[in-house]
Amino acid sequence: MHILHIYKDYPPVLGGIENHLRDLSAGLAARGHQVTVLVTSRDRQTRIEHPAERLTIIKAARALHLASTPLSPAMLRLARSQRPDVAHLHFPYPPGDLAALALPHRPPLVVTYHSDIVRQQTLLRLYRPLLEYTLSRAARILPTSPNYLASSPFLRRHAARCSVVPLGIDTARFASADPRKVAAIRARYPGPRMLFVGRLRYYKGLHHLLDAMPAIQGELLIGGTGPERAPLEAQARRLGVGQRVHFLGDVPDDDLPALLHAADVFVMPAHLRAEALGLAQIEALASALPCVSTELGTGTSFANLHGVTGLVVPPADPAALAAALNTLLADPELRKRYGAAGRQRTNTLFSQAHMLDLVEQVYNEVASQ
Repeated sequence: MHILHIYKDYPPVLGGIENHLRDLSAGLAARGHQVTVLVTSRDRQTRIEHPAERLTIIKAARALHLASTPLSPAMLRLARSQRPDVAHLHFPYPPGDLAALALPHRPPLVVTYHSDIVRQQTLLRLYRPLLEYTLSRAARILPTSPNYLASSPFLRRHAARCSVVPLGIDTARFASADPRKVAAIRARYPGPRMLFVGRLRYYKGLHHLLDAMPAIQGELLIGGTGPERAPLEAQARRLGVGQRVHFLGDVPDDDLPALLHAADVFVMPAHLRAEALGLAQIEALASALPCVSTELGTGTSFANLHGVTGLVVPPADPAALAAALNTLLADPELRKRYGAAGRQRTNTLFSQAHMLDLVEQVYNEVASQ
């Protein structure tokens, strides 16, 4: 089967959706499908890459960038040359809707609904008619959690065509880590160690976590970069916790398992619905690391079950974050119990093989309709 994926970016661009798209497309190609990924490039040049057998990445020349949305007329032209059996759009990316509409012969359309549009309300007002048309035309819509399906105002009216497909990771990659790397991290940061990994974006809620730090005895490791780094560093200094908050920058893939195994607790303090699931949290759970996350009505609390794999607190509540983190940092046995449950939950629900099985089932169903 020829599958065409459409989104705005692809690794080495950093991000949860980008990593998911890489893993999904590579996994489908390894299972014998012909997979094409149509995204935008980082400049005005169109590039075609072949990272694996049966896998083609087309990076369409980018004309300009508007409100975190790359615009590429070349993407529309390239879409018209494709003849997939199934088109798979990764939402939200409004120009991707247009690329899907430009496909000849109108192949069945599958939409992975990663999140609502949260911040760009002006864009949403302009985009809403196209969004509604795309969702109504989709043969199948794939929310990444039942929580998001229940809470999204856009998904509820299309529930009959929705199939929940949780994002999957290579769980074996996080089952163990290089003990020398783990020991080196623990020696450098004596702890106790709290860890966040992800892009430093407006919706991640890290400013609320920093507000909680004066009430927590421990060190906070922040892996990742992004536009909020400088304001967060200034906030840490202003709060007098700069010596206990460590900005690590981007974490190389090879070093991530050791960082997770060296930590005592993973924390995901997001305060807005743009955090739809949190792949970094799933990687932490796969590493048997207990989590503290927030209740957003999204998949964050589907992955991290309160009182089972970690603790879930209200968003934008530094006192609640501090209380939950202090509870886990003070109780090694509780951390161990939550960690074991998290690894089991990840192996069952969030493995790459499980995700691929579900996606292939959807493709077969829509292609036969």
